[in-house]
Parts: sequence; C-alpha cells; structure tokens
Amino acid sequence: MFDHRKLERLRERYAHSRGDEAANPDFARVASLVFRDGDVRQAPYAGLATLLKAPYRPESAPDFTGIDMALYGIPMDLGVTNRSGARFGPRAVRGVERVGPYEHVLGLVPSGDHAVADVGDVPFRSRFDLAQAHEDIERFVGAMVAAGTVPLGVGGDHSVTLPVLRAVGRSRPVGLIHIDAHCDTGGSFEGCKFHHGGPFRQAVLDGVLDPERTIQIGIRGNSEYLWDFSYESGMTVIHAEEVELMGVRAVVDRMRQVIGDGPTYVSFDVDGLDPAFAPGTGTPEVGGLTSAQALAILRGAAGADIVGGDVVEVAPQYDPTSNTAQVAAQVLFEILSLTAIARSRSRI
Repeated sequence: MFDHRKLERLRERYAHSRGDEAANPDFARVASLVFRDGDVRQAPYAGLATLLKAPYRPESAPDFTGIDMALYGIPMDLGVTNRSGARFGPRAVRGVERVGPYEHVLGLVPSGDHAVADVGDVPFRSRFDLAQAHEDIERFVGAMVAAGTVPLGVGGDHSVTLPVLRAVGRSRPVGLIHIDAHCDTGGSFEGCKFHHGGPFRQAVLDGVLDPERTIQIGIRGNSEYLWDFSYESGMTVIHAEEVELMGVRAVVDRMRQVIGDGPTYVSFDVDGLDPAFAPGTGTPEVGGLTSAQALAILRGAAGADIVGGDVVEVAPQYDPTSNTAQVAAQVLFEILSLTAIARSRSRI
C-alpha cells in the first residue's frame, strides 16, 4: 500500500532543498568540500580543458610552491616500437569531462584537503632527441620532488617513466606498482636502451628502483621471452590470466606484501587493459584486465606510501570511441586519490 505520510515527509524534507544539502553525514561532509564556494559550479564542458578539471598553473612558474600534487603532461613518443601517437595522450585526457571530484569507494575528495593543479606539459627543448627529452623530463619532475610536490603524469610512451623514476628515486630506490601487458624490462635494441620496452631494467640498474619491491600485473602476450630481467632481479610478475584465477583480493594482498611500507611509485600502461576497454594504444594485447579489475587493484593500494604515478601510452587516434582516454582519466584520478591518502597520513 502506498505510504502517503512518507511522501509528505519526503516533500517537506527535499522539495525545496538545494543540491548541496544532504541528510547523510558522510554525504554532507563530501558536499561541504565539493560545494565550499556555493552550489554553482562550472559546467564540465566549459572553460579551459585541464587534467581532472584541476586549476591550471603552467610550467612558466616551475617552483611548484603551494602545490601538493601536480598533474602534468608528457607529450613525447620517440621511444615507441610499434604505432606512434601517444604524444597526443595528454591532450586527449585533458578533454575528458566528469571524472571526480569524489572517489566513492575510498570515500574522499582528494582536492578537498590538498592543493592540486595542472602544471602544463614538460617543456621539451626538441621534439626529435629522445635522450634530451628524458633529460627535460627528469629536470621538470626533479623540481617537483625538490618542492615536496607529488608528480602525477600523463604520457607519452612508457620510456618517460625512466627519467621520472630517476627524479623520484634520486635519494632512495622506490618500490613500484606496475600495471601493463608488458614487463618493459628489455635490453638494448638497435643500439638504444631507452625505448619504451626497457625503462624498468634501466631504473633498477640506475639504483632508483628496488626490484624486490616491484610488482608487475597484467603481463601477457608474445614478448614474454624478453622479460628475463624481471625474474632474475626479483620482481614479482602476475600474468593477466593469473589475475582471473587468483581473484582481485589475492592480487591486492600480494601487491601489499611486495611493496611493504616504503615509498612506492605507480605506473599504469593502458595496454594493461584488454583492447575491448582501451583500444587506443600502440601495442594492444588481447586477454587483458577489465577496467573494473584494474580500478579495484589500484584502490587496494590505499594507505600505501604512494609518492607519484603516471598513466602512459594513450594514443587517441586508434580509439574512435575515446574510451581509452576516459579510462586513463579515471586511473589518474585513482592515483591522485592514493597520493592524497598518503599525504594525509604523513601529516599525522
């Protein structure tokens, strides 16, 4: 039987309430952060396109003063071995609307208690010189690290993570959560060891990445024979088919065991996902993770000492639906949320 009295109570409570009002205390807390400047917000499709709609603070002011977490682009794909185009990744991810500001699983608004800004793209001196581009990335990210700012990048091919790790791991080797189809621990090919298939081998050899605290998740495909270094150095490798067999909970437990309590970087290659979820990438591999699995694994790192992260290999020209950029933006938001939790804990 229809409850008219309940309807009247709902009308009394909600008929004239604003969108920023909530009875649930948890929702009210979130609303107070999201709507702290009033219930009028800029339309998601309006204004300057920035990463996660964060305020724009360009790299013309590279001191990063007052920024807790810096979102930045790395539009460079000189290290690819197959299809180029990841240089357009940052622009594609900036064009994604309606990601955040609330992370409903972890229950937080990362920009509520932390200063977050899009600081623009790495200023490259040349679009043609890979080694010089890596120097520019290391210098740019190094300035963030020196300022106490957490770097959160969007690439670009996966070779860009090597100079980032050189900056983040300069004072001590860091651990790594690496989601990818490929281990990216290959050696030199055609006289170059700085391609996107080898950044993590070189990072270990440079002394900035701890292989014993590195876990690589979602690995598969026809390049398995190239990843000998991962096993010999002590990295933990979980293949995509093992994720299905183990279940996400077991994968998260293993990940937390591997990374421990030390400083840890997160690197997410979108080809870690099955091409059904992220076709816009240079080296797609069928049989990958679902987007739901990947997000659950990332959320399982909540509370770890996350000191930076990146999302790489978004090549939008291979994705007519723009789904790859959408997933990449969501992943970036999850890593931002992880760093917000880590910074909050460090303040206690």
